[in-house]
Amino acid sequence: MFAVTPRLLLRPGWPEDAGALFNAINDEAIVRNLASAPWPYRLNDARKFLSLPTHADSPRWLIFNRTSASPQLAGCIGIDVQDNGDVELGYWISRQHWGRGYATEAGRAVLQNARTLGHRRLVASHFADNPVSGTVLRKLGFTPTGQTFEIFSRGRNGEARAIGFSCLLDEEQECEVMRPLAA
Repeated sequence: MFAVTPRLLLRPGWPEDAGALFNAINDEAIVRNLASAPWPYRLNDARKFLSLPTHADSPRWLIFNRTSASPQLAGCIGIDVQDNGDVELGYWISRQHWGRGYATEAGRAVLQNARTLGHRRLVASHFADNPVSGTVLRKLGFTPTGQTFEIFSRGRNGEARAIGFSCLLDEEQECEVMRPLAA
């Protein structure tokens, strides 16, 4: 599954992306805000990630900017059906691409894909010490659930407080996927 936005290409990761993925994510400031990525991050971790099985209802994409002469890997985004049935949105953006709105732009495309796949509700969370991620989630139409909880982060090698969000994807709700885009 692919998605194209005005500035980005979202596509599945391929084995030959391991070097670019490693270079994009190999930053403690990124990895510490993820639950499953280890720190230090190694090239073999990128290879393992790219070899994970894929599921039609839980796609994940590498995010490439397509506005420069040569597209650059800018991050990763995906949805994952959890054991309890929740569908979770997760993403990260490499440091050199921070502040450009790529997470929001990619998130809009993923919300549309999630709705096309038949998902009606998504959840997400961010570590309490990463409020920028909460700003992205709010821009996408997620609302805080009022829940805070501890999540183990392999990058931090410990638990950290997280803030929960959810987003309904039907026509009665306010998720970005359902809002008309401003001109």
